[in-house]
Amino acid sequence: MKVLLTGGTGFIGRELVKHYRTHDIVLLTRSPSQAQQTLHHVPGDNLTFITSLDELSNLNDFDLVINLAGEPIADKRWSKKQKKRICDSRWKLTQQIVELIHASTTPPKTFISGSAVGFYGDQQHHPFDESLHVHQENFPHFVCSEWEKIALSAQSDQTRVCILRTGIVLAPHGGALKKMLPPYRLGLGGAIGSGEQYMPWIHLNDMTRGISHLSEQEHAQGVYNFCAPHAVTNKVFSQTLARVLRRPHVLFTPKWVLSTLMGESACLLFDSVRAKPKRLTELGFNFNFSHLEPALKNLLQNN
Repeated sequence: MKVLLTGGTGFIGRELVKHYRTHDIVLLTRSPSQAQQTLHHVPGDNLTFITSLDELSNLNDFDLVINLAGEPIADKRWSKKQKKRICDSRWKLTQQIVELIHASTTPPKTFISGSAVGFYGDQQHHPFDESLHVHQENFPHFVCSEWEKIALSAQSDQTRVCILRTGIVLAPHGGALKKMLPPYRLGLGGAIGSGEQYMPWIHLNDMTRGISHLSEQEHAQGVYNFCAPHAVTNKVFSQTLARVLRRPHVLFTPKWVLSTLMGESACLLFDSVRAKPKRLTELGFNFNFSHLEPALKNLLQNN
């Protein structure tokens, strides 16, 4: 099988490259030399790098396209310039992929493209699945809605499109957990705001296994929530992480502090999203880590 992968040097992408290392992988990257160092565990004969999709006139040779690239949404305040970066990095690249699929006489059978549970906005304590109709005006919904719309335009009788509405992906070497670990290890961790907001999370292992599962299910298409079946509140997440690390849990960060520091992007921390992975489980996917504490113990036992 031949795979085109964008975002392959990110912490999710690196794990996917490991998963598909026996296949032919073409990886889009700005720096092939750095990517080669990052992905040294992959046999050189199976990995090819391109620096631009302009190097391809079609995707006739590819069986699977996985699109995970995008400017990190939570790393900087959302200035007008940063918002444009976030949008362009997702929309323009995805549009290029769609155009290459349309230009193919034998297009890839499967196109898997990223999105996020930020699509749903604040849903308070109500559990919901992919069938929820959303009318939001916040920036994460705006980004995800257009991103999904572009990706889904590749759908045809020859190509099925799967959208990943991803929660907080847990891994000690990347994402939110990597940022949380230093203060928690110092005994300075704690809930943020009231701590009652729900956090949809997923273990990195289940993230990559879930993507692989979608690629293997010939009738899978449309939107899938990529989060464990049991979301927890921020307070429970914080208490559980402190317990797994055997550290105290006595502090909390007032909402106004983070709102002042982060501005509009603070909604990423305070929106309550109790998403359920209904369509993924109906597709026969079994989570290795459906509960938080075993997931954290697995991730942190050697870290």
